[in-house]
Amino acid sequence: MSRPRMRLVVTADDFGYCPRRDEGIVEAFLAGAVTSVSLLVNGAATESAAELARRHSIPTGLHANLSEGRPVGPACRGASSLLGPEGFFLGKMGFREAVAAGDVDLPQVREELEAQLSCFRELLGRAPTHVDGHQHVHVLPGVCQVFAEVLQAYGVRFTRLPLERGVADCTWLEAPARAFACAVERDARAAVGPFSRHGLRWTDAFVGLSTCGRHMSAHRVSGALARVLEGTLAGHTPTAELMAHPGYPSVPPTGGCGEGPDAFSCSWERLHELRVLTAPTLRAQLTQDGVQLCALDDLDFKRPEEEVPCEATLEPFLEPSLL
Repeated sequence: MSRPRMRLVVTADDFGYCPRRDEGIVEAFLAGAVTSVSLLVNGAATESAAELARRHSIPTGLHANLSEGRPVGPACRGASSLLGPEGFFLGKMGFREAVAAGDVDLPQVREELEAQLSCFRELLGRAPTHVDGHQHVHVLPGVCQVFAEVLQAYGVRFTRLPLERGVADCTWLEAPARAFACAVERDARAAVGPFSRHGLRWTDAFVGLSTCGRHMSAHRVSGALARVLEGTLAGHTPTAELMAHPGYPSVPPTGGCGEGPDAFSCSWERLHELRVLTAPTLRAQLTQDGVQLCALDDLDFKRPEEEVPCEATLEPFLEPSLL
């Protein structure tokens, strides 16, 4: 077999959110379209998802959650800067606003993350293959430092750096979605320093902010990966992660993380992603483009000084002051 032009990890987020979501994720994994999953330990179907992961030997990481539903750690037993009056996390934008205002107690973030890591180990009997953040909370200012310290202490080597090349130019994204994607990109760039200093690793490139839900298509996935390949130096095979959210739509009240499933989970968009990922069109295009699917554990991660990365992916290895 000739050397691939790229090695791609396809990660299905929100495993454990609801049984119907999990059914679609497992279907995609068994079809070879998904190679990794990220588990919500506070999801409505967490325990059954863990059983599915064990049964099918699915590479599983932790989808650390600080924004949706109920906590699993000490925060659930009293007043916490992470929670609203009803005892739920502050929400996707609410948590971001609280972090920006300096209202989040970072030691409480540490406690909750450690509790979720412990819960993961109890469910799976092992450490996660990786840890990323639900709604990208792990790259927020201050929070990223806590994540880096805790992951290093727990021996977790891999995380996600949601720094997607060219996302600001993706005109098909609605204005709010593009603004959110650009904000995540800025946060991810600033998180490089803490992540690097604590020995964390991630793929050379990330795709998924521009191909989420209704915006996913074989053409757009292929185009995003092509942008990664544009600056690749001869002899270097870049690695990339495609973030995906496949699954069958949730049916209320089943699902969610304590508050019931959200509108996105109940919509047709999850099923759309499942169909795109498992359709012959995408698989054929990836094969034609020389993209090899694999799991994180299959990748040979080297320190930046051990291998010269492609020009397109050099920036993620630099300290923020050098960018």
